[in-house]
Formats: sequence, C-alpha cells, structure tokens
Amino acid sequence: MRGVVYRGVDDLRLETMPVPKIGADELLVRVAVCGVCPTDLKKIHYGTVLPPRVFGHETAGTVALVGKKAQKFRVGDRVALHHHVPCLDCHFCRHKAFAQCAGYRRTGITAGFEPAGGGYAEYVRVMSFVLPGVVKIPPRNSFLEGAMQEPVNTVLKAVRRLAVLPGDVALVVGQGPIGLMFTRLLHLRGIKVIATDLMAERLKLARQWGASHALRADDEKLADKIRKAARNIDAAVIAVPSNAAVTQAMELVRGSGQVLFFAHTRSGDTMAVDFSTVCVEEKDLIGSYSSDYTLQREVARLVFSRQIDMEKLITHRFPLEKTTDAVALASQPTAESLKIVVDQTISP
Repeated sequence: MRGVVYRGVDDLRLETMPVPKIGADELLVRVAVCGVCPTDLKKIHYGTVLPPRVFGHETAGTVALVGKKAQKFRVGDRVALHHHVPCLDCHFCRHKAFAQCAGYRRTGITAGFEPAGGGYAEYVRVMSFVLPGVVKIPPRNSFLEGAMQEPVNTVLKAVRRLAVLPGDVALVVGQGPIGLMFTRLLHLRGIKVIATDLMAERLKLARQWGASHALRADDEKLADKIRKAARNIDAAVIAVPSNAAVTQAMELVRGSGQVLFFAHTRSGDTMAVDFSTVCVEEKDLIGSYSSDYTLQREVARLVFSRQIDMEKLITHRFPLEKTTDAVALASQPTAESLKIVVDQTISP
C-alpha cells in the first residue's frame, strides 16, 4: 500500500509499505478521508516526535478485514475512528480527566511504525483497546462527516468545561475551523457569541454559524466594541495561540468569568498574569485538550443530523499523493481555506 511517512522535520514522503497485519481482536480499515489537524502539523514542523511515523488521526473509512474476536463489525461497515480511548477506571478517568489517563495517551491506530494515527495511508490497523471508539457512519452521511467526529468531540468537550448558561455571553477569539465549531456549539446551547478574527471572510461565516457580532481582531477599538456589543462577558475561548488575546480576555470577562485555552499547546509558552484577577475577582483560567469518549453519541447526533454541518467547513480536498500540499495549506491558511482533508475517494 501507499503511505505518507514522516521522516524528519518538514520531511513527508509518499512511500510503499506493507499493509498492516491485524490480530484476532482488531480491524483493518481502508481509509477514505483524513482531516489535517494542527496537532500533527506541530509535530511535523517542530519535530516533537521521532520518525518514522504515519500521521493523520481524523479518520473515516471502510472495514476491510475483521479479526475473529471483533464480531461487532462486518467487512464493508463505514466507520469513523478514534485513536485514543481512556481506561475509564484510573484516578484521572474517575475525575473525567480522560486526556491525562495513561491508557488514553496510547495511540491505538497505525499504518505502520510507531502508532501515530496512520490516516495518511491507504489502510490502518485498529487495535482492540480503541474499538469502543469506533463509530458506524449512517447510510445518509458521508465519510467527510465521519472524519469530523474527532475534532467536533474536542470542541464539545471544551464547551462542556465552561460554566455558561443560556443567555450568557461568550467571546470566541479566532474563527478558523476550531473557532467556528466553538461559535456554532455555543450558539446551539443558547449562548450569545461575539466572534473575532483577522479575516473578513471568516467573520462572515461566524455570523452564519451563530455569532451575534463578528469583529476584526486588529481593530484598535476592539475592546470598546466588545463592551458595546455586550455589557458583560461570561467566558472567553482562545482558539488561536495569542498571548495578547489572553491578556485582553482576562480584562474583558466579568468577575467569576472564565478564560479557556484551546490553542496554547506548545511547551514553554509563558506570559505574565495578574493573580489578583484570579483570586479577588474569581476569574478562572482553564484548559481543554483532546476528546471525551463519553461524548461520542452526542457528537454523532450533532454531526450526522447536521446541526453542525461540518461539510461546509471543508474547503480543500487533496488526494493522498498531495498530502504535503494539504499540510502546507493548513500550515499557512488563506482567506479561502478552512478545514483541509486528505480524501482518497478523489482522483490525483
């Protein structure tokens, strides 16, 4: 089979490799679609993990082979995959901090080499411990919608961490694919959303996805315009790795409000904080990372019912042979680009 192998920093190569062999309690899935995720981009650009690996974890495809003990599945099933599944029994799982579970941190899908998702290859091996994370795609829905289960899950998990109630106001900083998902999911929960971004095209989309106000992030009077749009901000979501946005959000949220970090994933990124805002004003700084296995049914309902229409976020589809182009565009987005996918159902 063909796979795009990470060989070092910014070094991706289309190679021929063996089709993965599966065990009796595993699946072999022929990949149809795999989204390009910022998490993998950082690994590729900064070399945070050792090569060789095959990345890609927002994956959907067709079951090609079923192990004798994996009898909940049949050859031909169209499925969405989750590469991390928690043990549900450890200290972290009992506290619903699934991303900190040692079992969860194991990657259970591979195209070969050290497991890393494998979606940038023709076939992947799905190991037994992540089989509970496999979601069957309804006949009316597409592989694209299946592949978007994982990113929507990560955003819904973060939304659930916010102590907002219907009628509250949330500021969402950044209206890329992740920011737009936040805008939509918060809107569906009855939250008034004020969206900011640098691109006019994305601000237009933010309004379509539920934002009551969409403002230029580089406007010198941005803070005044936000205060005019809403007297009080109850929560702020930082969907871009901007420390300046964090500082401004801390000033804008009301006492007892929350600032949620979603994009600050690079180790060593620090900034000054006025701790009196946390102590005296009781403002919370919180983070959210990765997905929540227990939300899978709700995510499937939202995506497959198209309450959150993920196909509208997908602007560019590249064949497997053009994976490096997909990674390059996702790394340097344009005004026209949003969610980028590697789609093996299209011709080169």
